[in-house]
Amino acid sequence: MLLPQEIIRRKRDGAALSGAEIDFFVRGIADGGIGDGQIAALAMAVHFNDMNLDERIALTRAMRDSGQVLDWRALDLPGPILDKHSTGGVGDLVSLVLGPMVAACGGYVPMISGRGLGHTGGTVDKLEAVPGYQVAPDLALLRRVVRDAGVAIIGQTAQLAPADRRLYGVRDVTATVDSIALITGSILSKKLAAGLDVLVMDVKTGSGAVMATLEQSMALAQSIVAVGAGAGLKTAALLTDMNEPLAPCAGNAIEVRCAIDYLTGGSRPARLHEVTLALGARMLFLGGLAGDEAQARGRLLEALESGHAAERFARMVAALGGPVDLVEHPGRHLALADTVVAAPAPRSGFVQACDCRALGLAVVGLGGGRRDPADPVDGAVGLSAITRIGDPVVAGQALALVHARDANAAAEASEVVRAAFTIGDDAPAPRPLIQGLAPPPE
Repeated sequence: MLLPQEIIRRKRDGAALSGAEIDFFVRGIADGGIGDGQIAALAMAVHFNDMNLDERIALTRAMRDSGQVLDWRALDLPGPILDKHSTGGVGDLVSLVLGPMVAACGGYVPMISGRGLGHTGGTVDKLEAVPGYQVAPDLALLRRVVRDAGVAIIGQTAQLAPADRRLYGVRDVTATVDSIALITGSILSKKLAAGLDVLVMDVKTGSGAVMATLEQSMALAQSIVAVGAGAGLKTAALLTDMNEPLAPCAGNAIEVRCAIDYLTGGSRPARLHEVTLALGARMLFLGGLAGDEAQARGRLLEALESGHAAERFARMVAALGGPVDLVEHPGRHLALADTVVAAPAPRSGFVQACDCRALGLAVVGLGGGRRDPADPVDGAVGLSAITRIGDPVVAGQALALVHARDANAAAEASEVVRAAFTIGDDAPAPRPLIQGLAPPPE
């Protein structure tokens, strides 16, 4: 007879868990038979003692099989089922723009996204800032939206990987977010449940990433690629820099506005654009929609310039209950907090470094993230006009604009933002944005 406490004890003592033990525990997470305290205990045991490849594959499959697994064959779609996922960062709104771009190129993108974890922003939280948008549609609606719009960006529904949904919430508040085994299982269980043909991962590295060092990030990328292959999913992973926000903003409604600006050509921040094209090119190439990555980039750019990507985004939003005119009139629907305060530079010089994690925590402190899984998220708060590393600044110039509900919250966040930037006399050497590609498993 299997007992949760004995499984926890074995992992606490460094033993490898069997497939049967992992299946049992995951079923208990899904059906409520195992409490949050025991889930937290196992998560901490895994955090300290890790899981080997077999355990990681077993965990991923068990969480996938805790709910329904989508099968798209009945729809007879004329293109591959593709997706991208990021390990999380600050100002990372790639999903909002890349899904529609890939759909405009002939892919079908059922993107099961997550909420914010710790200091990192969540795609689902961003979309919940859109009035009426259903982040948890029933599966029949999900299928219709993917078929008709080519893309549906949603959160975990009750039917898809429910064990991961519960484990995800516990990890967020128990300092177990950065376990490579648990991150791998969380990401891939959702993606396998979505019935994908191809997954391309964006594994962040740097001060704003869950994995702060390049070595940790490569280990995570290799884990995801190996477990994905072991579970039968064609998977690739890029390593990208997260030592500063990817876009010059952080927050929920603010980032949706930035995404619309990107899709419509109002503004395409260089870092965001480079990562979006790199990930999208690999998706199209692996999915057979382009002969090489150069051709894939050309197709993605054409989808942007023609307006087809923006049209796919608008169609998705309307089909999932959002405003039909969101793209044309984002300001009508994406409210921002009334109090706006500049975080001034303490001296003149060049921005030499940025504590990206601190910027993410500033957004959490404003109410744009969660301290507890039950906390509501304020979609209207956040940061905009964030200064980039290498930019010249003069004393008193805004390092970022703080959008807050009141003056006290704005002042506190402003101090956090000021402290997050290092300003010196010389411009730092540029850092490559694309830091590597995880090798395929042997």
